[in-house]
Amino acid sequence: MIFQRALRRELTSTAGAVFTTLFTITLTVMLIKILGQAAGGEVASQDVIALIGFQSLNYMPVILILTGFISVLLVMTRSYQDSEIVVWFSAGLSLTRWIKPVLLFGWPIVALVALLSFVVTPWANQQSSQYRERFEKREDIARVSPGKFQESASANRIFFVEGISGDASKVRNVFVNTIGADGKNSVVVAREGETVIDKDGEKFVVMNQGRRYDGAPGLPDFQIVDFERYGLLIGAQSQSAAGDRSARALQMNELLAKRDGFARGELLWRIALPLMGISLMLLAIPLSFVNPRAGRSLGLLVALLLFVIYSNTVSVFQASVAQERMSFMLGWWPVHAVVALLIVGMFALRLNINSRYHPAVIWSAVRRALIFKREA
Repeated sequence: MIFQRALRRELTSTAGAVFTTLFTITLTVMLIKILGQAAGGEVASQDVIALIGFQSLNYMPVILILTGFISVLLVMTRSYQDSEIVVWFSAGLSLTRWIKPVLLFGWPIVALVALLSFVVTPWANQQSSQYRERFEKREDIARVSPGKFQESASANRIFFVEGISGDASKVRNVFVNTIGADGKNSVVVAREGETVIDKDGEKFVVMNQGRRYDGAPGLPDFQIVDFERYGLLIGAQSQSAAGDRSARALQMNELLAKRDGFARGELLWRIALPLMGISLMLLAIPLSFVNPRAGRSLGLLVALLLFVIYSNTVSVFQASVAQERMSFMLGWWPVHAVVALLIVGMFALRLNINSRYHPAVIWSAVRRALIFKREA
């Protein structure tokens, strides 16, 4: 059908422009953020391009969802402003006839969102995490430079090492001076040590064959302890952050095998993305109604507000499932069901625009009554 081909062609060209704009904005923000991290010593400068690529893949599903939503909205709004919809309705055609070409245009976007959500994004998160962890481990060894005293970021600990082993994985003859919260001084010396990150994301300096001195010599609480192996905590992260980060990097088969809250919450989010894509494109058809004499900026702002509400509500349900305050079976569908009912209701309103109960008819009657009362 000529109409469907022309509509898909217009939707495709509009989607290209929208995607380019959104991706450029996102890429600029990511570039500024990651360059700032590189300047602050949080990531390696040679890893900046790779990290930007991984972050781009991470944000790509949301960009594609917005691209499809805004493209349908802009094309439909232009049809209303150019009175093409008036001609359409005058020919006896229904607004539901727009659903098929919109779905034909949107299914590749939804399929790509599903592919990114289920396969590509977890891989990108995993690679990004590996890059950052590799730099953090390397940075910890480099921070304790041979022959130099190095103060910790919290300014309560001083490190010193005499040398680094040939493979740069261990340090020799370690000295660590720590001032505790109670003001007491603790000194640890060891023959060798290395940096270790456990499964909970807590970072330790593990030292072997050493001695610990607690307190000041000559005081009653002064202690000397010899040890074979001693772990000193130098960095920690919350369990929730570690669990959330690990769940984002899991592939689907690994995610389905896990039964904890973080895995269930991540699964809810991945399922929600394709559903959001198809729902928003269908919602854009009745939502695009505008007065031909008015601008379309207000309608676009309302549409973006609906997207923000939709996305944030899904995030709230995801957090509830991740924190095990709600079951997965109860949390994954209510938001999408409400949006589906909203789509059906808005289509019903647009199809029954001549009904006496339509909001536009009611508002017009109220305006006429107010004008009549004012003139009387």
